[in-house]
Order: sequence, then structure tokens, then C-alpha cells
Amino acid sequence: MKSEYLRSENGFAALIALIMVGMLTLIGLAALSTSEDEVQIAGNELQEMRAFYAAEAGLERAATAVQVQYEITGVPPTVMPQGTDSLNNCLVTYSTVDNGPAVQKPLSIGPLAGLHALVKSFSITSLATNSIDRAKVQISQTFETALVPIFQFAVFYNNDLEIAPGPDMTLIGRVHTNGNMYLQANLILKMASYVTAAGSIFHGRKGPGGVGTGDVQIKDAYGNYVSMQEGSGWLDATDAHWYDSSVARWQGRVQDAAHGQPALNLPLTTAGGDPHDIVERAAGNPDSYENKATLKIIDGQAFKYTGGVWVDVTADMTAKGIITYAADQFYDGREGEWVDVVEFDIEKMYDENYEPSNGILYVSEQVSGGDFPALRLNNASTLDDPLTIVCENPVYTNGNFNSVNKKPAAIMGDAVTFLSGSWNDTLSSGSKNNRIAVNTTVNASIITGNVETTTSDYSGGFENLPRFLEKWTNIQFNWSGSMINLWTSIQANGTWNGTYYSPPIRNWQYDTDLDDPNNLPPETPVIRIFQRTGWQQQFVGYTN
Repeated sequence: MKSEYLRSENGFAALIALIMVGMLTLIGLAALSTSEDEVQIAGNELQEMRAFYAAEAGLERAATAVQVQYEITGVPPTVMPQGTDSLNNCLVTYSTVDNGPAVQKPLSIGPLAGLHALVKSFSITSLATNSIDRAKVQISQTFETALVPIFQFAVFYNNDLEIAPGPDMTLIGRVHTNGNMYLQANLILKMASYVTAAGSIFHGRKGPGGVGTGDVQIKDAYGNYVSMQEGSGWLDATDAHWYDSSVARWQGRVQDAAHGQPALNLPLTTAGGDPHDIVERAAGNPDSYENKATLKIIDGQAFKYTGGVWVDVTADMTAKGIITYAADQFYDGREGEWVDVVEFDIEKMYDENYEPSNGILYVSEQVSGGDFPALRLNNASTLDDPLTIVCENPVYTNGNFNSVNKKPAAIMGDAVTFLSGSWNDTLSSGSKNNRIAVNTTVNASIITGNVETTTSDYSGGFENLPRFLEKWTNIQFNWSGSMINLWTSIQANGTWNGTYYSPPIRNWQYDTDLDDPNNLPPETPVIRIFQRTGWQQQFVGYTN
């Protein structure tokens, strides 16, 4: 009986073994099928990804064509970019649609969000079909070119920006440089808006001199001033964790090259041209503001654009005291030069109806023999209309400028120096103790130049971008506007030092009226940006 029972058990075990083998076979077959499916899916995803990237390349090709056309000609293409190409085993077809005339509106994205700009929009569509398995991907984007008035920045530098105030300083508007930015303070420096640099942002000095121990604070996205201090040191671009920590600390309101911040440039006719071209003469220079002016003074000759022609008005403007000329009229202690000056009386210009019809006055004096030509603006406390003054030479203002019933105004020059209402030419070459300033008010946006820091000489920093020649100790210099440094000064290239002047109480502020495009000075220069404003994947599939 026992052996029969064992034989019966052996048969049952064999049956179970056969069932297990069958189940394992089925599982193996299922696994093989699944693996094949996964391989096929992975292959499909690979080909779809190839098509996706090819379609992206089509978008970029069209956007680049629009951008290049603007940089070469300054205007949008007359024929919208479209075409076909073979990329990465894919046939790509792309097309561009002009979305209509440019419109004035605030930007909605990026670090320039909130600034008003003249915006022209394009829609681009790109379809890529993979030649291997006919995978198709269609994507689209909207693309903008925007012209942003440069005077919407409180501070804008085309070269390295250094800010190192002694007294407390608060900058309300946006601050940008196309170079590196160096920040420090003896007491406290506060920056209340976006702080951007196409280079890197550092705490400390670029060149010679000690580093202030005061705090540097930048307002975050929640409206709180947050310090650059980090433990016993400072958070800046030298830190390995700069990107992550700066984003966490200021929520994107502080950006440099590490964050992808690009340079912001004027749309000059010659790509990569020198912004100083805008103040130089028009001969062979399409970017010159001489081309925009309706009143100009060239080498002592005055011309007014009237009835479609240029009229020589030199004799009459001179006889009426609007223009006078004086050689070696006063001494500039920074330059170590006696100034040959074109004196221009703003009040008399209006009284005698010689104001430029479009608000643009252009001046250029080119002389030889070591002379130092310049323009000086007198009796300019009241402007009857918006006014932009552009000069190839250094510019000096004498006393208050646009201080009564403020109008939109700008001064552009190789360098800009502010003389107080107590300035006396006869005392210009003596001790600064004989040149005691009085409280002075200037309401004007400034485009000027500096002399950059070297290993031995400090530029003077932003706090000395507007130049002074008097003893301003405990005296206020009240300024409101936008302060722009676009070049290294060519004519006024004397280095900064503290021997020929004493700094004023800097009561400075960005003029928030400039946020309204209607309050900008005549022919305010613009910077041009290109940006993607929308993106959509419209279709993924296959075709026979």
C-alpha cells in the first residue's frame, strides 16, 4: 500500500512541475512581448524626440532670420522667413506670420517686465516629419522685438558699473550694465528694483582703494530689502552657489551672466558699433543725432530747419545773444584745460523763437591746436517745451536746469559737468576753496561718458558720473532723471580725483514720470530686445 501511495504522489508532483513550466513559459513569452513593446515604444519616443528637436530648430531658424534682418537694416523683413530643410533625418517646414503693426505696451515677461516698449510680434510655426518612422511634431511660438526707451532705467552703463557711495544712497529704479557690476558702500547702499549685468555682479572694488564695510541691500520680489552679506563675507558671482542662492534670496530680481542676462544694446546701423556715434557728426554716420536735429551749431555756424530747408541763422542768433563764443573762458581742473566755450542762452532761444521745432538741438565744434571746445548752457531754469540737447563735445550746465515747471529734457555729451549758480569763471583756476557751490537743481536725463577704472586710477564710480568742479561740502545737488553712461569719454578724458572739487549732498532720484512714454524727452534713444513670449506643442503623431 505504501509504495502505491508514493507512486501516486510522484504522478501528482510531475503534473505540478508541468504546470509550473507552462506558467513560466507563458510569463517568459509575455516578458518577451513586453520587452519588444518597450523597445518599440522607446524607438518611437526616440524618433519623436528627433522630430521635436528638428521642429525647434525650425523655430530658431525663423526667429534668427527676423533678428538678423533687424540688426542689418533696423526694420522687420518685408518677406517673412519660411522654408524647408533636412535636419537630423527629418524634413522641417517652417513659416512666419507678421502679427501687425508695432504697438506701445508694457512688457509682460523677463527682467524688463513692466517697462513700456514699442513691440512688434511674429508667430512662427514649424512642422518636422521623421523620415525613419514618419513621426510628426508641430510646434509654434510667438516672438517679439521690442524697442525700450533707455531712460526707463535709473542707471544704465555700457561698460563696467561701480557704485561706492560714502553717504547713504538709495536707487529707486532699475540698474543695468553691459559689463561687470561692483557694489559697495561706506554706510548703506539700497537698490529698490531689478539689478542686472551682462557680466558678473561682485561686492567690492574693481580697481585701487579700500572696500567699504557698509551694507548693500537689494529689494526682493516681496518688497523687502535683503543684504548681500553672507556670514562674514558677501554673496556674489565668485561663490559656487551664486546662482541658486541669488535666486532664492531675490527671486530673480538680481541677474547676471550666470542667469542668462544678455547685453542690452542700442540698435545702431553698424552692428557692434560705438554708441558714441549718436553724438558725433552726421557725415558718414547715419546714427548721428545731427540727422534728427532741427536746430544745429556746427563749427560756429548756426542753422535752423525751416520750411523743409536749412537756413543759416548765425548772424541773428549771435546778435541777439543766444550764441556767444569765448576762447579760454574758464579752467577745468579735472581736465587741466582752459575751455573754449560755445555759450548758449536757453531763455533767449525761447524768447526769440529759435527753439527747435522737434525739440532737438545739436552742437559740434571741431578745432585743432590743443584747444578744448565745449558747450555751456545758461539761463536754463525754465524750458518752454520738451528739449533734448546733443553735443559731440563736453557739456557744462550753469546753475539750475529745468527746475521750474519741469519739462521732459535730456542732455547728451562726451561728458557732462554741473556748475552751480555761484560759479565764477575768474576763480576757476584757483583753489577749490574759492569756488563754493550753492544748492542747485537739475531735472534732466543724462547720457554721458566716463574714464574707466585702471589698476592705478578709479573711475569715480556712478556717484561721480556727473562731474563737478566746485566745493560742494554740505551743499545739495538735487537731480531727477535717468543717468546713462554709454561710452568712454573721448575728449574729456582727464582722470577722476578729489583735489579739484568736494562732493555735494547727492539728493538724487530716478524720475518716475519717465515710466509714462508721454513724458520721455524728444527722440529718447531705445534699446532693442528679442524674446520668445509664447510656445505651444500643437501636434504629435504619425503619417503614412
